[in-house]
Amino acid sequence: MMRGSTTVFTVKDVAASLAYYRDHVGFDVAFEYGSPTSYVGLCSGEVSLHLIAAAQAPRPPGHGAVSIYVDDVDALHADLTRRGAKTLNTPKDQDYGLRDFAIADIDGNMIFFATELKKS
Repeated sequence: MMRGSTTVFTVKDVAASLAYYRDHVGFDVAFEYGSPTSYVGLCSGEVSLHLIAAAQAPRPPGHGAVSIYVDDVDALHADLTRRGAKTLNTPKDQDYGLRDFAIADIDGNMIFFATELKKS
């Protein structure tokens, strides 16, 4: 039985990406690994996100994506915009039953934030 998962994004500069996710997206730093740091664990609520230096990864930076469900997508969009996150669009009701928007990190990895629409 599957019990959980963690998304791992490949990034060019772990320190710069850590600062972006901490300062602009609101993640807390759970751990840093390596000297110099080459792997970082971030968390927010029940969501974990890890960053790995491109020199340590088999995939190029900027090709990752994840969807994260949140309680209030509009409030989160306002907060991330205020923090200076690179928002790609504004929240919009989608015909697939979600209200969502996306951001990108400094390498182009994308996070889609969504709230389920109430069924009428």
